[in-house]
Formats: sequence, C-alpha cells, structure tokens
Amino acid sequence: MTSRETRRWVIPKGWPMKARQPWDAAATEAFEEAGVRGEPERTQFGAYRYDKVRKSGRLRPVKARVFRLKVTEMLEDWPEKTQRDRAWMSPAEAAERVAEPELKALLRRLG
Repeated sequence: MTSRETRRWVIPKGWPMKARQPWDAAATEAFEEAGVRGEPERTQFGAYRYDKVRKSGRLRPVKARVFRLKVTEMLEDWPEKTQRDRAWMSPAEAAERVAEPELKALLRRLG
C-alpha cells in the first residue's frame, strides 16, 4: 500500500497501542491502512528503521517491528481506503518498490 502523504510504497505500521500486544496492534493497522483481516503471527518477523516525517517537516528516527499476517479477508471498504493505494504483489516486487533498505531486505526474506 502507499503512504498517505508521500504516496511511496510501504507496509502497514503504526505506534504501539496501550493494552494491546504488538502483533494485535499490527493486525489492527493492517485493517485500517490496507483493508485486510487475518491471523497475526506472535513472533516478530523482523524490524527496520526509517525516518518519519513529522507535520513540522522534521524527521524522527523510528524502528518498526514487523509481524507477518495470514490474510483471511480482503475488504472492499476500509478506514483509509480513500487515502492510500493497495496492490498485491510478490515479495520480490514489493522489495523493489519500497525505499527503505532494511524493509527491502525483510521483503526479500519472504521470497
């Protein structure tokens, strides 16, 4: 899917959610941002670093934890549908589309 502001290709991610396990928070973000539901793995698949652009224009270094999700449902309508593009592709193609080197490496591990 694409990010809202820069329209670059990314994976669903968000901030930690109070009283939620990280894998459940990741599944919630996948629903809100990409319109998919499924069963998240409880074991972290990996992590990567990137610079989050704040509303002020300043960069904030962030480390994103990645959890795989076995998708069981793809919705036609979801909360951020009008703000993002979504596409299904192979891990190799996804690795070519994303900008972050560590995320590229994680996607290549999937393939």
